[in-house]
Amino acid sequence: MTKKRIYVAGHHGMVGSAICRILEKQKNVELVVRTHAELDLTSQEEVKAFFTTERIDQVYLAAAKVGGIYANNTYPAEFIYQNLMIECNIIHCAHQSGIHKLLFLGSSCIYPKQAEQPMKETALLTGMLESTNEPYAIAKIAGIKLCESYNRQYGHDYRSVMPTNLYGVNDNFHPDNSHVIPALMRRFHEAMVNNQPEVVVWGTGTPMREFLYVDDMAEASVHVMELDEKIYQENTQPMISHINVGTGEDCTIREMAETMAAVVGYTGQIIFDSSKPDGTPRKLMDVNRLRNLGWQYRYNLHDGLKLTYDWYLSNLNTIRG
Repeated sequence: MTKKRIYVAGHHGMVGSAICRILEKQKNVELVVRTHAELDLTSQEEVKAFFTTERIDQVYLAAAKVGGIYANNTYPAEFIYQNLMIECNIIHCAHQSGIHKLLFLGSSCIYPKQAEQPMKETALLTGMLESTNEPYAIAKIAGIKLCESYNRQYGHDYRSVMPTNLYGVNDNFHPDNSHVIPALMRRFHEAMVNNQPEVVVWGTGTPMREFLYVDDMAEASVHVMELDEKIYQENTQPMISHINVGTGEDCTIREMAETMAAVVGYTGQIIFDSSKPDGTPRKLMDVNRLRNLGWQYRYNLHDGLKLTYDWYLSNLNTIRG
């Protein structure tokens, strides 16, 4: 049996590692991965050499520079430059190597700050972006349009999926450069261990957010990638080809923090610092396109947080630095 050689860019990341766990179970797949030390994805020369020497059949483009509000505000140049370079190099070199199938992973931040809720795929490019992560969002929008442009001009099958806020196993728990769930999980855990009377959460606690466990995102990615090409094309449009991935349900940051405290076992007070930015008022994905294609999420917020916290406790020595 001839195996499909599938390259997963970003296999050490949260989403990339989850995709690898799924693909490793498929007997007809041979995974191809490279660490950053082995392959600098921001180097066109290195990426071109990689695709020239490796016989790759499919690509999952899960590599990206990611972070929360603080990181996006502090390092906007790095966020737009590195993400643009990664996706440009991989998509163009995949094309040059004759690779027909590729899946690009984006982000829900591609949508306008005041987009009608829930956000449909057609909301793309209809308004101003959230200023705190605009550089990152611009890079992700460019990735979608790269895929669509190579499809239109060269007849490729490059697809894009836009996940809502993700969390889970192998997340980044850095106190400054992580997203809201891992940052709060670490904060609640350390407050519990140190018997601290309160935990401070950025913002007012009123913004609405949708959260998706990473294993669900990985399963949705493989599901979309393996759809028959005709079915994919019938359910998308050439210039609105991306697919939202989420639960279709949201909660306030306050509700998420209270769920987090319950999972961790923290019984102190939760304080909301309204002097800190809230970000986008609401971010809820319209996931009807994906549901119509036969996919539905499995893990609710409590269960996903429990799995994440169990992993966090098992890996404290490696993730606390």
